[in-house]
Amino acid sequence: MDWSSVFNAGTLMNTFNTATIVILAGLGCLMTEQAGMMNIGIDGMMTVGAFVAAVASWAFNSWVIGLLCAVLAGLLTGLFYGVMVVRYHSDEFIIGVAFNIFAVALTTFLLRTVLSQSGSFHPASGTVQNLPYLSFGKIGGSDINISLMVPLSWLLVVIAQVFIYKTPAGFWLHASGEHPESLRSVGRNPEKMKYIGSVICGVLCGLSGAYLSIGYLSTFTEGMSAERGYVAVACVIFGRSNPVRVFLAALLFGFIDAAGMRMQGVIPPTLTATFPYVGTILMMVLLALRNQAKKRGKRV
Repeated sequence: MDWSSVFNAGTLMNTFNTATIVILAGLGCLMTEQAGMMNIGIDGMMTVGAFVAAVASWAFNSWVIGLLCAVLAGLLTGLFYGVMVVRYHSDEFIIGVAFNIFAVALTTFLLRTVLSQSGSFHPASGTVQNLPYLSFGKIGGSDINISLMVPLSWLLVVIAQVFIYKTPAGFWLHASGEHPESLRSVGRNPEKMKYIGSVICGVLCGLSGAYLSIGYLSTFTEGMSAERGYVAVACVIFGRSNPVRVFLAALLFGFIDAAGMRMQGVIPPTLTATFPYVGTILMMVLLALRNQAKKRGKRV
C-alpha cells in the first residue's frame, strides 16, 4: 500500500472538514456538562439543525439564512432540553435518547410527507446553497479546500476556553453543576446558568448540523448525523470537558475518518466506515484504564 496516498495534504484537509462536525457538537455538549448535565441528545439537535439548514437555504436561496435558521432551531431545541431537565427535573439521559429518536422521526416525516422526498432532499427546482469554501490551490496534486466553518470552529474553541476558565460567567456555569447551593449563596441563580448552558449547547449543535448539510455535504439525508453526536459526547468525556482537549480528540476522530476513506481502494468501504467508531471505543477503553490506574495509585 502506498502510504503517501493516506498521509498527505488532502487527508489533512479532509481531517479538518470531518472533525468540524464533532468539534462544534462537542463544544455544545461541553457547555451542558459544565452545568452538570450530560446531554446525549446532541445527535438529535444536529439532525434538526441539518434539516432546517438545508431546507431554509433552498427556500430562501441563501446559505446565510439557512445557517441562521439552523441556529434558531438549535436555540429552541436547547431551550426544550433545559426546560425538561431543569424545570421539570426529567432524567437527562432519557430525555436525550428520546429526543434523538424524535428528531430522526420528525425530520423523516417532514421530508417524506411535507416535501415529498424520500431518503434525501433533492428539490425539483433550485438547489441547496452551500457554505463558502476557502481555497488554497493545490498541494501535492490535491485540491486544498476547507469550509468557512472550519476556522470558525477553531475560533469557538478559543472562545470556549477563555469563557470557561477566564470569565465570571464561566465560573458560574461550572458552579451551577458542581456547587449550586454555593452559587445561590452569592446571589446567582444556578437554574438560570443551566438554561444558558443548554441554549448555548443547542446553538452549537445547530451550527454543527448546518455544517453537516450545507457545508460538509450539499443536502439533507435521513440519519445523516450517523451517530456523530455520540462520538462528540465521547470526545467530551475523553477530553475531560476541556475545550482544547475536546478539540484534539475530535481531530483524532476526523483523521481516522479521513484516513479510512483514503484506504477504501485497499480495504472494503464497509470496514473502513467503522474505523472512526472503533477509534472512539478505544479512546473510552484507554480512559477507563487510565482512571483505574489512578485509583490503584491512590490506594497505594
